[in-house]
Amino acid sequence: MGDQKINTITDKQARSKFIRHLLDDVKALEIMLEKEMFEKNITRIGAEQEFCLVTKNWRPSKKSPEILKDINDPHFTTEIALFNLEINLDPIELKKDAFTKVENQLNTLLSKANKSAEKFDNNIILTGILPTISKRELEMDFMTPMDRYWILNDMLKELRGKDFRMHMRGVDELFIKHSSVLFEGCNTSFQLHLQIEPDDFISSYNWAQTITGPLLGICSNSPLLLGRELWSETRIALFQQSIDTRNSSHALEDKLSRVSFSKEWATGSVVDIFKNDISNHKIILAKDIETNSLNEIEKGNTPKLEALTTFNGTVYRWNRPCYGVGNGKAHLRIENRYIPSGPTALDEMANFAFWVGLMKGRPKKYDDMPSKMPFKDAKANFIKAARTGKESVMTWMGKKLSVRELIISELIPIAKKGLEKENINKKDIDRFLDIIKQRAEGITGAQWKVANYRNLRKNLKQDDALVALTKVIHKNQQKKLPIHKWPMFEEVPNIYQDAHLVGHVMSTQLFTVDECDLADLATSIMEWKNIHHVPVENSRGELTGLLTWQHLEKYRKNKDCDLNCLVADIMMKNVYIVHPETKILEAIHLMKVQEIGCLPVIQDKCLVGIITIKDIIA
Repeated sequence: MGDQKINTITDKQARSKFIRHLLDDVKALEIMLEKEMFEKNITRIGAEQEFCLVTKNWRPSKKSPEILKDINDPHFTTEIALFNLEINLDPIELKKDAFTKVENQLNTLLSKANKSAEKFDNNIILTGILPTISKRELEMDFMTPMDRYWILNDMLKELRGKDFRMHMRGVDELFIKHSSVLFEGCNTSFQLHLQIEPDDFISSYNWAQTITGPLLGICSNSPLLLGRELWSETRIALFQQSIDTRNSSHALEDKLSRVSFSKEWATGSVVDIFKNDISNHKIILAKDIETNSLNEIEKGNTPKLEALTTFNGTVYRWNRPCYGVGNGKAHLRIENRYIPSGPTALDEMANFAFWVGLMKGRPKKYDDMPSKMPFKDAKANFIKAARTGKESVMTWMGKKLSVRELIISELIPIAKKGLEKENINKKDIDRFLDIIKQRAEGITGAQWKVANYRNLRKNLKQDDALVALTKVIHKNQQKKLPIHKWPMFEEVPNIYQDAHLVGHVMSTQLFTVDECDLADLATSIMEWKNIHHVPVENSRGELTGLLTWQHLEKYRKNKDCDLNCLVADIMMKNVYIVHPETKILEAIHLMKVQEIGCLPVIQDKCLVGIITIKDIIA
């Protein structure tokens, strides 16, 4: 959970003061490690559950402030988008019944959230990316109205110097420009925490990096974004690009993204990881700090290292090192940030137990990962898993293994030994690891979503298919069965139609012509593609007119028409338009009154779609 009491640095004096605290925190951490001022011989686990709120029509909701108030529980907090909330689970000591306690608390709090959501005609969904999110829900009015989020947005935009660009290519391609960090709000995670002994931190951290690829592959659950089929875990590319402050230039620069897997194995101590991050990334957020960490150590107190933790919260490593203080004692932990939310709480708990088992069961031969495996193999595994999920082939200690084979033959046995070493209930070990095994042999969340979305698209329009998919995800989550037991769509409805805005039904795959094109080209395209309406744009990409089938007929019948006639000479120049957020009923009324068969759809002066009578009545 991010610190909500932050601010931006408005003058040189304030900036210098915060940086001084940051440097003192680094020195204080070094002293604490040297003097062994950390809690030892105890391991705690914790988690953060992010989830989506949807309306009765299965679309992103704006009701998080009202629902949060009704829940009235300090375990819950806001997220950057109004359609998300987060649960912070209590830290639990890793022993016999640890996962049973975490699972019971998670289910209790999810049930509490669901009861409050129902009061506002909302439902909660566990999913890496909500299928029904559209461009409309990524506008600024969907950002949670809290200073932290506005400051973060303003600072990242200032560093960037221009709008953000998103470009992802999977089966489909997404290429879009956006003006805020709200795309980050598409990502919904189940973040895992594991306390680590200070003298084992670097070995544990490098091992955490090593297992990231295969673990992500078996947990992937986010293949869809804005109706595009992209990566098995699209969250990985989406999060990096949504807050990337780097600018492209003519120079060949080697800058590290704020969202990073890193570029080398960790060495030294946890302090060196923090030093590298401070060296690589600009300070974008600050807070007023009253106590000095070095002075606190001299007094015999445990410092909070507020400047360091504030800065660390703005560097988004997929495996993030964390410092914390509990019951007056300092500890270190690794935060696993790459696991998606869903498909069910049971799947998430299996992922949690699998990860903790792997971390605690690390074979001694892997204490020094740099001697066992090139770092680029671990990073390549991570990227491959994000792109192709369980269907990836991993490079593991010089061998090529499928995710399925690696999980079953190598990693499940390690995880089992790790959980047994911590005296976890045998029933829980068998139950959770069997879910991982069955998923490896069966289907992941990403594979289930892709298969069913493709099936739905045979009969349904894009928006209807996304709504139907979201509805059935919720239905299956209510049954509390793990993903490998979810049924496939047996019958695809001929029509779903739960849409109410133009953006839900408009056609986005557009054929356009330039006003300076030959009219023959425009009419030929209309005949070739069997379309009755073609928008006309100028050299700046702005809508300037419209060609219809009537224009084509009139043009073809005119024997005196110049063969070099341009589109601008025959197009309709006074064009009625609508916007994605225009209600469908308003669009129908406009077409009836004006006796027209289509309306171009405009957003931010750009043509983003076209809506026809056929789109509405089909």
